[in-house]
Amino acid sequence: MKITWLGHSAFRIEIGGQILLIDPWLHGNPVFPDERHGEAVQGATHILVTHGHADHASEVPALAAELGIPVLGIFDLMGFWQKEHGIDVVGFNKGGTVSLNGVTVTMVNAVHSSSVAGETGPRYTGAEAGYMISGEGHTIYVSGDTDIMADMQWMGELHAPDIGILCAGGHFTMDMARAAWAAKRYFDFRTVIPCHYRTFGALEQSAERLVDGLPDVDVRTPEVMETVEI
Repeated sequence: MKITWLGHSAFRIEIGGQILLIDPWLHGNPVFPDERHGEAVQGATHILVTHGHADHASEVPALAAELGIPVLGIFDLMGFWQKEHGIDVVGFNKGGTVSLNGVTVTMVNAVHSSSVAGETGPRYTGAEAGYMISGEGHTIYVSGDTDIMADMQWMGELHAPDIGILCAGGHFTMDMARAAWAAKRYFDFRTVIPCHYRTFGALEQSAERLVDGLPDVDVRTPEVMETVEI
């Protein structure tokens, strides 16, 4: 399995013969090197979107059309994109599971918001979500944008993820200290990778508090376009 951080909350996950792009915000991402765009998306088989905010989803319809691959996400947003852009989508909802040729993706809860800019103000794009991605004997919890929530208790018990990709930049989501607390309280991760940090000045610039808060967990802090192999 290979997990490559593309900056902010964007990831490339190579698992079970599939190549998944998670929230691939690349061209507008201030920490992503534009000259490596082709490398980041090469061979991708699916796109997963956690919610509609621009720093996660603004490029997805165009990228899906360019690559000719389906987008998976919350039913409301997928239906909107299919109608507006004619792209291939798989719309499902929390508790639903989609099988991708041996890799399973289950949508789980998150606590945040989800909208896009409209002519008269924000336009609702369905609910925010996270994912449990299982394959190669591992389960990855992609938290999406969220704060700590009591749902993490049953999610940890039921899905037993051993890898956590956790938003941890603060201001818009839980910060490093809160992410560490949630990881200790609700999960039994072997590996944790933080995201949604370093992108803007309002976000945390270091993962030090997460590393210090999880001394018994392998906390990886890759650079943008650096791959973690598990």
